Amino acid sequence: MTEGPPLVIGIAGGTGSGKSTIADAMVAAAPPGLVNVLPQDVYYKCSDDPVFHSGELVNYDEPLAFDTPLLVAQVDALIAGRSIARPVYDFEASDRSATTINVGPAPVLVIEGILVLHESELRSRLGLKVFVDAPPDERFIRRLERDVSERGRSARNVIDQYRSTVKPMHDLYVEPTKQHADLIVPEGGNNLVAIAVLANHVRAFVAERRP
Repeated sequence: MTEGPPLVIGIAGGTGSGKSTIADAMVAAAPPGLVNVLPQDVYYKCSDDPVFHSGELVNYDEPLAFDTPLLVAQVDALIAGRSIARPVYDFEASDRSATTINVGPAPVLVIEGILVLHESELRSRLGLKVFVDAPPDERFIRRLERDVSERGRSARNVIDQYRSTVKPMHDLYVEPTKQHADLIVPEGGNNLVAIAVLANHVRAFVAERRP
């Protein structure tokens, strides 16, 4: 593999829009170990951070909930060719785990999350900015299914959170970041044509790095 800076791709969009589906397709487009994914939601701040102690319902959908300086620092390290200790977030405990995952540099780095295009400091590291769009009802259903089956939440809890913070924060912070995208993917993870185009882009970039 020839040397050179990695291709850094940011995938943003609302909850349940299909960001992970597209990230997975990019990983599958190249041989193992050549595409790394950093999910933004493992960079939630620790539970003892003051941002989570306002006395109100915890808002995991606003920019202050994320440890963006740590994410940016780890992206910079990977761009520079250094390994990182990527955080692990325990969604059932609603806190960052003491465990970390070692991630080494790779030709392609994908960062996916609802607010990946919100912070200018993170956007400046992105070589390709993607916004994944999907109908609100589909996004809600996918979030409900995921949080109940994978994160140990009750349906009532998911619905209350969606009404109180998820949708208002989507309208306030997530949707406006569409203006920063180089590519908008309508119909989210169901847009097989757009997913194929992105996968081919990753495949071609990795192929160019081979001696």
